[in-house]
Amino acid sequence: MATTLSGTSGALYYKPAGTDSTFKAANVTNADNTIVVGSFLNFKVNDKVSFGTGTGGTLPGGLSASTPVFVRTYVAATGLATFAATAGGAQLTLSSDGTDGTTPFTIKFSEFEAVGAIREWSFEITRDEIDVTTIGQSLGQLAPFKTYITGFADGEGSATIYTTDDDTTIASRLVEDVIQRVQTGVQFKLYIDRVVSSGTVDDTASRSITLEAVLTSASFTVNPDDAQSIEVAFRPSAVPTFDLSKS
Repeated sequence: MATTLSGTSGALYYKPAGTDSTFKAANVTNADNTIVVGSFLNFKVNDKVSFGTGTGGTLPGGLSASTPVFVRTYVAATGLATFAATAGGAQLTLSSDGTDGTTPFTIKFSEFEAVGAIREWSFEITRDEIDVTTIGQSLGQLAPFKTYITGFADGEGSATIYTTDDDTTIASRLVEDVIQRVQTGVQFKLYIDRVVSSGTVDDTASRSITLEAVLTSASFTVNPDDAQSIEVAFRPSAVPTFDLSKS
């Protein structure tokens, strides 16, 4: 007999806004170990990021597409960043500027982070209805029915987040990202049934919905009777991935 899932089976994981960008070899200065990754993005100190080579290119010496590193410094106004091999570690040495390929290098937030202060999340997918009813149908005793076909899909979701006095959490960052101008990089992983093995989420045994998104609003609730909460609304910006099988 199947086990009915409860709300405690679910979870929400997040990648922040403004943490997905591109750059070229000309943006790298290996003499001072800096890279201009893009201005007015949203990289924070100790963000774990991964680099990509681009088609036919070679990453700056000291970086590898298979080894994530950590943001050590980032200046939003100039886009200038330095990196470390470990969180809070020494500045990573870049031995070359790299070589460009036919597409730029990429830098992205490396891993989803669990948002632990979530009260609930919801996500709805809808389809347009296109009326293709024809005139001149044969009449009978019953009224003819209209005919429809499905059109474009759309979606919307929300997450209710409890407010705490710790402004360094990923939950606080999610709320602040609503007014982030550059939202490239926002991704949600909405677990319907999260299975954890040895302290790590086992995605082969879990059920989830993964989507790139835009954040559209934040609604604050403060009253003397309840914990303070914020409802953040979002919409998918690409086709979501539904992983609803345990395999």
